[in-house]
Amino acid sequence: MYRRSLQFATTGLVRVSASRAAAVSSVGKVLDHEACFRAPAACQQTKVSSPAVTTCRTLHTTTQLANVKETQQHSEEEVGAFTKLIEAMGFTGPLKYNKWKIKIAAVRMYTCCVERINYDEFFEKCSLPDTLNSWFLVVQLHVWMCLVRLRQEGREGKFMCRYVVHSMWEDVEHRCKIMGIEATQRKEAIKAMTETFYAAIFGYDEGILSDDCILAAALWRNVFNHECEDPAQLELMVEYVRKQMQFIDSLDGEDLLLTGEVKWRPMVEENAQSILKAVKPTYNDAGL
Repeated sequence: MYRRSLQFATTGLVRVSASRAAAVSSVGKVLDHEACFRAPAACQQTKVSSPAVTTCRTLHTTTQLANVKETQQHSEEEVGAFTKLIEAMGFTGPLKYNKWKIKIAAVRMYTCCVERINYDEFFEKCSLPDTLNSWFLVVQLHVWMCLVRLRQEGREGKFMCRYVVHSMWEDVEHRCKIMGIEATQRKEAIKAMTETFYAAIFGYDEGILSDDCILAAALWRNVFNHECEDPAQLELMVEYVRKQMQFIDSLDGEDLLLTGEVKWRPMVEENAQSILKAVKPTYNDAGL
C-alpha cells in the first residue's frame, strides 16, 4: 500500500510542477509580446526628446574562440651536437642531398658562369681590354651572383659555395698554365686575384643591399678598375646586375642544388623590366 500512495504523491507533484511551468512560460510570452510593442515607442521617444543621442547597437557575445591560422615561419635547420662538433673542426656533417651530386652541380654552375656569357659584348659595352684580368673580373661578378643565391639554401647551399669557388680557382690556374705564365708569376697573379675577389664580394654585398649608387661604386672599383668615364656604362651594369639577381632569385632552390643550371639574361633587352612586372593577360572580345 505504501508503494501506491508514494506513486500517487509523485504523480501529483509532477502535474503541479508542469502546470506551474506552463503558467510561467505563458506569462513570459505575454511580457515579451508587450516588450516588442513598447520598444519602438521607446525608441521614437528617445529620438524625439534627444536627437543628439545615437542609438546603441547590441553586441553579440560568444564563448567560442575564433580559430586563427598562424603563418608558418621559415626556421633554420636543426643541427645536432655531433654535427656542430664536426663542422666546428672544419668537416661537413650530413646534408639533405648527396654531397657528390652537390659537387657536380657546383661544377656545372661554374661552367654556366664561364661558357654562357658573351665576353665580346661585355668588352665592347664596358670598354674593357681583352685580357685575362678582364675575363676574371666578368667571371667573378657572375660567380658572386650565384653565391648570393646559394646562401639562401642553408647548409647545402654553403657547401656548394665552396666547390663553386674551388672550381673557379682551378680554372684560373689552368688558364694561366695554358698562357705560359711561370710558376712564380702565376702564384703572385693568383694571390692578387684572390685579394681582388674577396674585396669585390664585400663591395657587391654592400651594393646589392643598398641603393644603386653604392652598387655603381662597387662596379666602378671592381669591373671598370676606377677607369669609367661614361655614366651610361655604369647605368647599364647596375641594371644588368639587378635584373640578373631578380631572375636568379626566382629559380627553384632544389633544382640549383641538384643540377646547377643557370641561364643568364642578355645584357641589353628591349623590355628590361619584364621580370619585375607580371605580364597582363590578353582577352578577346568575348572576355575569354
